[in-house]
Amino acid sequence: VQLQASGGGLVQAGDSLRLSCAASGRTFAGYAMGWFRQAPGKERAFVTAIGWNGGSTYYTDSVKGRFTISRDIAKNTVDLQMNSLKPEDTAVYYCAAGPFPVDVATISHSRQYTYWGQGTQVTVSS
Repeated sequence: VQLQASGGGLVQAGDSLRLSCAASGRTFAGYAMGWFRQAPGKERAFVTAIGWNGGSTYYTDSVKGRFTISRDIAKNTVDLQMNSLKPEDTAVYYCAAGPFPVDVATISHSRQYTYWGQGTQVTVSS
């Protein structure tokens, strides 16, 4: 299984970026696809996730209303549209995949995810 993240870059506060994760190597039916981020000196943190089958979405509070996750089943991709970016969004962003949890409350836990991409850097200047 491979998860290839792309689309990061250097932008100014208020700008937008679109990250994409190309997934391959297995069928992702029944999986959750997530984005996590890790800022310098901080632990990896949940950003958002989507159910591959039904498309249900989940967001951490700090990105609600600004970020949108989507998936394209035909292309096996998961995108993250990030609007109104803030300096505190600066981090390495990782896409991840894992079986959709029985307890949906745990969808934000990194241990629920089996496969991880290599990360893409997002830097937001003030």
